[in-house]
Amino acid sequence: MTPPTRLLFLSILLMASLRCGGGSGEGFCSVGPSSECSGGQPLYWKVTHPTLAPAHLQDLPGLTRSVYKRDHALITPESHVFSPLPDWIDTLGAYLISPAIGSHFTMYLANMQDGSKSALPPKDVERLVFVLQGSISLSVGSGTTHSLLVDSYAYLPANMKHSMISDELTTLVIFERRYSTIEDYHPDLIVGSTDKQPLLETPGEVFQLRKLLPTSLPYDFNIHIMDFQPGEYLNVKEVHYNQHGLLLLEGQGIYRLGDNWYPVQAGDTIWMAPFVPQWYAALGKTKTRYLLYKDVNRNPLI
Repeated sequence: MTPPTRLLFLSILLMASLRCGGGSGEGFCSVGPSSECSGGQPLYWKVTHPTLAPAHLQDLPGLTRSVYKRDHALITPESHVFSPLPDWIDTLGAYLISPAIGSHFTMYLANMQDGSKSALPPKDVERLVFVLQGSISLSVGSGTTHSLLVDSYAYLPANMKHSMISDELTTLVIFERRYSTIEDYHPDLIVGSTDKQPLLETPGEVFQLRKLLPTSLPYDFNIHIMDFQPGEYLNVKEVHYNQHGLLLLEGQGIYRLGDNWYPVQAGDTIWMAPFVPQWYAALGKTKTRYLLYKDVNRNPLI
């Protein structure tokens, strides 16, 4: 058996070990019921109520699927470490990606109570907020207020005064990076929802693609929402200068990073450094959806 074939075989075995009950054929499940197994839970339930360990392995000490390498990392839910977010009120955060890993951005979860309130990011740092659970009221500038529900998002340009107050138990995924300025270009506040974004053409590929931000020069990153039906996969193994931060929102599959093959499921986070080979195939009975950070529109020398 050749090394690539052996890796794929081992990955399939690992995928099987993550199934409910260790092989009942019901797909991936959290400790409690999930939308994929019961059909009755809210959107992105598996992200906010993740599987911490396969059912038949959960009593083994030291078990983790998390991996950190020079050019990529897989951060799975049992590795989340929550602590109070500085200057936020009644909010616990878990950093999933940070410059310590080699990135130029941060990606973190924020768990808010009813009535929790956000703090501002550091000076010259832009922010994108995506609602995974619950809802928030976003106040911007002189008092304009927006209501953000699950699958809604907001892009806040650097140094824009704003605050977010949760209306119930709420989970956000947040991206922040120091804005890379181009003279005479200034990004605007963007508030939207995934279902309002048009499907874009993906020549040579089968997945569905939406972009949450404009593709114009004022914006130095974008967030892609990518949907794969079971059995669909990337036709091209990509190698490029952009780096990524990915959160799997729904489904499960196999992600190849470099020469490594990883079984992944909803709730998993991936960091991809520039030029790491990357490829994905969706497995299981339900579609895959993931949210993907990508740096754009800037000269890598700057």
